[in-house]
Amino acid sequence: MQTLPRTLSLSVLALGVAGALACAGQAHASAFELRENSVKAQGRAMAGSASAWGDASVVVNNPAMMSSFEQTTVQGDVTAIDLSFEFEGGGSAAAGSPLQQPLSGGDGGDAGGVTPVPAMSFILPLSDRFEYLTLGAMVSAPFGLKTEYDSDWVGRYHAVESDVRIVDLTLSAAVELSDNFSVGFGAVIERADVTLSNAIDFGSSLCANPATQPLCFQPDPVTGPYGPQKNDGFVSIEGDDTNIGWVGGLSFRPGERVSLGYAYRSEIKHEIDGHADFTVPSNVAPILAGTGQFVDTGGGARLVLPSTHTFSGSWRVNDQLTLMAETALTGWSSMEEVRIQFENPAQPDSVEDYNWHDSWFYTVGAEYALNDRFTLRGGIGRDESPIAFQHRTPRMPDQDRNWYAVGLSWAASDQMEISAAYTRIQMADDPEVDLVSSSGSRLTGTYDGGANLFGVSAQYRF
Repeated sequence: MQTLPRTLSLSVLALGVAGALACAGQAHASAFELRENSVKAQGRAMAGSASAWGDASVVVNNPAMMSSFEQTTVQGDVTAIDLSFEFEGGGSAAAGSPLQQPLSGGDGGDAGGVTPVPAMSFILPLSDRFEYLTLGAMVSAPFGLKTEYDSDWVGRYHAVESDVRIVDLTLSAAVELSDNFSVGFGAVIERADVTLSNAIDFGSSLCANPATQPLCFQPDPVTGPYGPQKNDGFVSIEGDDTNIGWVGGLSFRPGERVSLGYAYRSEIKHEIDGHADFTVPSNVAPILAGTGQFVDTGGGARLVLPSTHTFSGSWRVNDQLTLMAETALTGWSSMEEVRIQFENPAQPDSVEDYNWHDSWFYTVGAEYALNDRFTLRGGIGRDESPIAFQHRTPRMPDQDRNWYAVGLSWAASDQMEISAAYTRIQMADDPEVDLVSSSGSRLTGTYDGGANLFGVSAQYRF
């Protein structure tokens, strides 16, 4: 008996390792990037994150800015991301074949939910012989979120669950070379954990394979035990990896009222080591036994997380008003393809073509000090998507988005400051998808998505 078409050979895992990550952050940063590591910056739509004074998140956003701190500082931030993510559309199983039929199932429900994104930072200015040196440490989540569709939705062959957790520990140092210029560098230890799942339409694959196609006509295509959407299986995939990258930055402060910053974050290459667990229908398992495919197996894939360049500026117009602007380039062109290699020798490599392009983020914001205790913030931003229509999937229904943000800080004492922020992130247009799964189901439709971000933070200086 011939083996099943190669198009079904665990391309689901390729969709998984990169696709799950990509869907995770689709409503709040380009592709699966999370920018929410600072509530202060969030209140300005992230403007000035690499140049503003008094924000300890510069440990990762621009380590050179740590030189502007004169006191030991501890800061904790948490942002609750309330993601709404709804699909409207349909499609066909066994698309383009004589057995083509409408996809069954609902719209998947709201695939979003509320997910907290925490961050914790620490800055220590040294003294005496090392007064030019400042050290910092920060734990943050630069990528990831959780989305989950109903298990019986029309797009189940493309995605059901995507749970991505990527956590960084960054250790940084800043050196003050003069009164107005400093440089910084940090080492990033990054942990990536991925869990994802989707259904597999084994019935359509059996009907598409000449060797097993007669099964779909016994006794006829309507009442027979095999056929599109009659023999659904399932796959759940988990993988993880830890690797190291780096961040660097420059801070130029030509006067007391102007701060300019540049920061760079390196690519981080992960060799994802995972395991695929398959659920195969009982009447299909004997047919697959001879192929050696679709049995639980280990697998691995290289995932290259992108580099970023950030250019930032802050200007204290007067004692009350400060203006900020920032632009960032994320190198998503690193996502050219994902190639999966399997421990099961019967399972050939699976390659998914992504061809993402680099994308820009633009934002402007302002702060206004009402008095010595209260400071207001606001900002707007535009985040470009790196994903073209032909590469958009239910795991990646990405689209350009707009940021609208407000924030407030309260200096509770000379040492303690409490901040809060709200950001609305809205898709510029409703993303459309039109794609065919590895088992031949075609899904077409439109997404309505957006996110509300609620952030709080506390900073203590001593």
